Amino acid sequence: MNIYKLSELTSEKREFIMKRAESDISEQMKIAKEVSDDIRKRGDEAVLEYTAKFDHVTLSADEMKVKPEEIEAGYERFDAETREAIEYAVKNIRNFHSKQMPEEMWFTEVDKGLLVGEKTTPIVDVCLYVPRGKGSFPSVLCMLATPAVVAGVEKIVVVTPPNEEGNVDDAILAAAKIIGVSEIYKVGGIQAVASVAYGTETIPKCHKIIGPGNAYATAAKRVLSNYIDSGLPAGPSECIILADENADPEKVALDWMIEAEHGPDSAALLVTNCEELVYKAAEIVERQLEKISDKRREFVTTNFNTYGGAIITESLEESIDFVNDYAPEHMEVMTKEPFVVLPKIKNAGEILLGDYTPVTLCNFVLGPNAILPTGQFAKTYSSVSVMDFLKRSSVGYASRDGFEMVRDYAYKIATVEGFDTHALAVKERK
Repeated sequence: MNIYKLSELTSEKREFIMKRAESDISEQMKIAKEVSDDIRKRGDEAVLEYTAKFDHVTLSADEMKVKPEEIEAGYERFDAETREAIEYAVKNIRNFHSKQMPEEMWFTEVDKGLLVGEKTTPIVDVCLYVPRGKGSFPSVLCMLATPAVVAGVEKIVVVTPPNEEGNVDDAILAAAKIIGVSEIYKVGGIQAVASVAYGTETIPKCHKIIGPGNAYATAAKRVLSNYIDSGLPAGPSECIILADENADPEKVALDWMIEAEHGPDSAALLVTNCEELVYKAAEIVERQLEKISDKRREFVTTNFNTYGGAIITESLEESIDFVNDYAPEHMEVMTKEPFVVLPKIKNAGEILLGDYTPVTLCNFVLGPNAILPTGQFAKTYSSVSVMDFLKRSSVGYASRDGFEMVRDYAYKIATVEGFDTHALAVKERK
């Protein structure tokens, strides 16, 4: 396991830690360009060919769209207790995102006779990308579709790769029914992104696509960025546990492994000023590894020897400074006074406080959105929210008296900037 002292890190090693698994997807972008161009020309025919090639599933055009009876059957087949868990999660996600909704319209008077404001409306349509590569992810659909529904998006399209039998997993179908989403297509990867960017005979063109995907889906989003809004950047998962000498090593160890099990390119870091905690937690990790599958154990072990591990600082303040520089996707604060630390955290996709708020809760049931910016983009991006499905229009109004009061100011600025007709519009107005 990697165990570093922050004060002894070389600039090269610190850069490696900060970059995480920043992969070069130039080769995937070449393939994405070829496939996307072909789909633009041949539509459904090309989509079906690439689905057979990449997903090893043969479908016909009329099988791409999930039928209402398929959703109903998937919902009925799905385990009732897990359905109840998804219903509970959706309730909390809906409640959280409902609180984010802004006023539909507001005005303020900036001067006598001058009114300005904003009008908020939902975007006309959105495509939600739900991945499947390492398993079925109904939680992703919950985190994407629920705020879209709350925001009032009229047309919600879901794309997700088919399973080996050419169907959408029952977990996704059950979640879709619970949320109230019914337009689902059995398509993933490059072909899914290209289909909604251009539109085909079966799959509608959309103005925005949002949701995590593999390197090929990410490459397609970049290639097609002039045709579709691809939302926030979401790459390999990452988490920091910020702890001090008061943290419980057992709980730290359990949560330290959470992001590490996502895959070898994820990053799970324990950042603490307590060296003793690191070694106690590391011993517990070794014991807990015996309780998980070989696949997940390999992921955790690989992670702790590449992008993850522990970083020992000289003080809690130095730990906080490192966190803010790293800008993690997820972070847990396991300190004596987490609410005192909270205002000092400036850059993080989500901040989870205390001994009983593992990432697991926020990923699935707590309510805040778990689709978060990665790769230091938490410095400029926020988690998915209703705002990803809304747009704002500025509104202005000037009365006759208000216009007369400001026309000379507007005229002077227009003249300085060399805009003759701008100036004329206020100078000649009667």
